[in-house]
Amino acid sequence: QLQLVESGGGLVQPGGSLRLSCTASGFTTGYFAMGWFRQAPGKEREGLLCITFNGGTSYYADSVKGRFFISRDNYTVHLQMDSLKPEDTAVYYCAVPKEYYYCSGHTADILSWGQGTQVTVSS
Repeated sequence: QLQLVESGGGLVQPGGSLRLSCTASGFTTGYFAMGWFRQAPGKEREGLLCITFNGGTSYYADSVKGRFFISRDNYTVHLQMDSLKPEDTAVYYCAVPKEYYYCSGHTADILSWGQGTQVTVSS
């Protein structure tokens, strides 16, 4: 059974940093991409970043470029979020795409989702 488990969310002040992690299990191969999405209240879920099994990265949201960074250690993917803003408040989800090898920022291309972790940026 495919499973993605996230950790690391919480409350942080504007300008602060948080690091999210997500560990995958139940996959029969390690050759899959992993990505991060987020969904703010009243908004659609949006793709943020993705990393392939061999370290190639893709950004899908201009709003996080230069502030959010993705990395990977085998079956665990990390999202380092710096210079956080109130508009970054959302539930953050990790994801694995249907086409294992290729990253995607589209929700329709996702095979498996994590349970989500809340990130709140507020003073």
